Order: sequence, then C-alpha cells, then structure tokens
Amino acid sequence: MDIEALGVDPQAVALALAVKEIEKEASRNGWDHAPTVYALVPSKDLLEDPQLPEGYRDYLEPQLAANPAHLTAVIQEDLSSADVMETLGYLAWPEQVAGMAVTLERVSVPPEVEAQAPEDAEEAARFFAEHPDRDEVRICAGVLRTGQQWCALRARSHDDDDSVVESSDLIPDLTAALLATFEPEGPEA
Repeated sequence: MDIEALGVDPQAVALALAVKEIEKEASRNGWDHAPTVYALVPSKDLLEDPQLPEGYRDYLEPQLAANPAHLTAVIQEDLSSADVMETLGYLAWPEQVAGMAVTLERVSVPPEVEAQAPEDAEEAARFFAEHPDRDEVRICAGVLRTGQQWCALRARSHDDDDSVVESSDLIPDLTAALLATFEPEGPEA
C-alpha cells in the first residue's frame, strides 16, 4: 500500500510511529528513569551502512516497504541527564539526523493546585512532589527538522497502553525546545 496515495504525510506517520515505539520501550523499562535523548535517523540511510548489526536489515526492510520515510530512533547515551532542558540548549545535529526525541518524567498537578504553588522554584517543586493530588507522567516528544512534531503522554496512575494520550500539540514548550536544536545557528544563537 502506498501511504502517500492515501493522502497521508509519510513523514508525519513515521514521526508518530517513532514516538510511539520510544514511549512503549520506556514503558517496558518502567518508571523513575532519567531523561533520554534520541536521534531520529531515516531508516533507508541505515540500510546503506555496511556495519548494520545482524537482524536489523530484516526488521527495517518491511518497515520501509510500508513507509519509505520510516525513522529509526538511536539513543544518545552520552546525553542522558537530569536537566534535559539545559542539554537541549547546547545540542545541534548533523544533517543526517532527520529529527530528535526525548523521554522525561514530570510531576503533574491539577491547575488549581498549580495556582497555589509557592513562588520559589525549589519550594514549588517540593510542594508539587508532596501534594496528594499529584500524578507522575512520562512524556515522549519528537520533532522533525521540517517542523513536524508528535508527543505521547502516559500517567503513572493510568499505566496502560490504551491510556496513552497522543497529539501533535500536546507539549508545545518542549517541542519548541527540541525544534530549536535544528536551527542553523544552533539553539543558543
């Protein structure tokens, strides 16, 4: 089946699938992990690599047959850190990287609780972490160099695949920070 013939943007589909795969892998690894950064690489480029590990070709070829824009997420081990937003401020990608994604965990509270938070950032963090109405969420956000974005969010209180919320505009501040890593001058410019 030709995905473009269906009137669907193959890049948008590839991004959504990559984010979904990353989120599911994070789910299999459980909670309480540091943020993780991924490069999103066109799978067709990986097939040209003579050092492609055994077995990957058998996985990638059918994926590419279904969608020639298929992306492979490559974990960036050196970039995992507690302060992912600071890391993003210094990150730039080579042209071969079509996009990027991150996973991170945050505490979420209802808006009325957020309005009650102390102004001091450290006190507010403690307030949120100890509040009885808090929930923990895992966010997986991905963007493409072209500006497309996709996010998936899983709450610890509803930790099942059917409860994952997905959207292109779920966490706009985070996706804007991810997109900034692809600006020609770099994110700090």
